[in-house]
Amino acid sequence: MKILLCGDVLGRSGREAVAKYLPGLKKDLSVDLALVNVDNAAHGFGVTPEMVYQFLEMGADVLTGGNHLFDQREAVALLEKEKRLLRPANMSSMVPGTGVLETSLSNGLTVAVVHLIGQKFMPLIGENPFDYMNKFLLKYKMGENVRAIVVDFHAEITSEKIALGYFLDGRVSAVVGTHTHVPTADERILERGTAFQTDVGMCGDYDSIIGMQKKALEVFAKGYSHHRFSPASGEATFCSLLVNIDDSTGLATSVERIIVGGQLKASTGDTIPRNFN
Repeated sequence: MKILLCGDVLGRSGREAVAKYLPGLKKDLSVDLALVNVDNAAHGFGVTPEMVYQFLEMGADVLTGGNHLFDQREAVALLEKEKRLLRPANMSSMVPGTGVLETSLSNGLTVAVVHLIGQKFMPLIGENPFDYMNKFLLKYKMGENVRAIVVDFHAEITSEKIALGYFLDGRVSAVVGTHTHVPTADERILERGTAFQTDVGMCGDYDSIIGMQKKALEVFAKGYSHHRFSPASGEATFCSLLVNIDDSTGLATSVERIIVGGQLKASTGDTIPRNFN
């Protein structure tokens, strides 16, 4: 099976990039399941119900959030209603919604998607994500009750993301990091067969400071800012990772960065296997 994991969608330009590229990529690459992180889709802060259903119509099969998911006032009602939108699974059990989606593909194979949030410099943390996954894997086992397990780890610290990758190596199909909005060049298959990338990057305008207009640099230059940050509005780059998974074992057989459009297109030509424009 093939799974496409798409980076954090930031603002209108990010949404437009998903609309432009996801349907064609899903068709041309024969993608069985597409995951899109929508934590910053609504002007940088969460996602609205209208946007959720637009992403699903574009071809997203599951949507993940993160630390900004509850910035929109409709979030609680939306999470209670729409199970394809995940909040971090290791949040408090009192939080509405779910962080796990068990879904059947068109070929009948079952995939479990798990959304986690990191412990360091992140709000909303409830349970240690490592402890959570140990408990989760008592119930879900690749090759038995599910064919694949995919983890979106929304975390700030690269070392924590890498540590979780090694912790879950051979136990899940893929661990991909989100949240930091910069695609890392370390996509690979770990020793025991788990696909990994520290951060898949952003679907947003890279002529920016991680998706926000460049006036955000005042925070670093002056130590403060009087401006409310707004998303950059230029052409967005669509960042994603394509993972090919063995149907029988649930382990990864190949990984490939798919980066198209916008500022990063020219500098990542060797990672673009086909022309999707």
